[in-house]
Amino acid sequence: MMLEVLDLDSGAARTTEDIFTGVSHPMPTGRIFGGQVLAQAIIAADRTTGDDRVPHSMHGYFLRPGDATRGLTLSVDRIHDGRSFSTRRTQAYQEGVPIFSMIASFEHEDPGLDHQAAPPAGITAPEDLVAASSVHPLSRRLLADSPIEVVHAEGGIYDGADGEPVAAQNVWMRTRRPIGDDPALHRAVLAYMSDLTIQESVLRAHGVAWSHPGLKVASLDHAMWWHRAARVDDWLLYAQESPSARGGRGLATGRIFTREGALVASVAQEIMVRVPTAG
Repeated sequence: MMLEVLDLDSGAARTTEDIFTGVSHPMPTGRIFGGQVLAQAIIAADRTTGDDRVPHSMHGYFLRPGDATRGLTLSVDRIHDGRSFSTRRTQAYQEGVPIFSMIASFEHEDPGLDHQAAPPAGITAPEDLVAASSVHPLSRRLLADSPIEVVHAEGGIYDGADGEPVAAQNVWMRTRRPIGDDPALHRAVLAYMSDLTIQESVLRAHGVAWSHPGLKVASLDHAMWWHRAARVDDWLLYAQESPSARGGRGLATGRIFTREGALVASVAQEIMVRVPTAG
């Protein structure tokens, strides 16, 4: 189902922009999963660039909740094409109203400086973690047939946040099935996956579980930088932390590594978080 959702249609309709249409996952909440729109926006923008250009960064804002029962229209504005970089603005619409807006940059990769941060040490391998935690409860609640397998190294926080509050966690992720060899699809699915669980470092910092009565969480914006190629149908380690929360907002950052330790991507997201206090 995920691959069908990411297979956008390109009709004959044109304005000054490239127009694509897509559909959404059926969702128990009725709202579109943010990572889906991220991935669709990247795919739409990627289709307007040359084969020699790959996305290296994106910055997006979630403007309105999307309705998962309705289709989407994505418009791509070809802002700039230079010798090394191309810039695209993608907006996702429903019923003529924008629900998501993104600017992404694509690069013709050239040789250059190369270094990276080290992955966190001592993280238990996904196969060795408790089998019951292999499906993240929130993912199971949000996606009736989740295409992503998620394993928490420190245990999930759906029913409770055990232990001392800490503003960090480590999560293993991969697609449940092989998705072929198209690098553009792997990059888009990585964006899809980057919206899963990153909010939890904010909640863990305060010992708040997803099941906390009246808890409200919504993604406000999302930024991502692709560093190196990787397969999303192999295990990836998502190291997440929250440097700050204040004023009903929390900032979460993440680094995604291959199992061998290569830094694949960096992510940042700010969320709205409302935690009711006992009367």
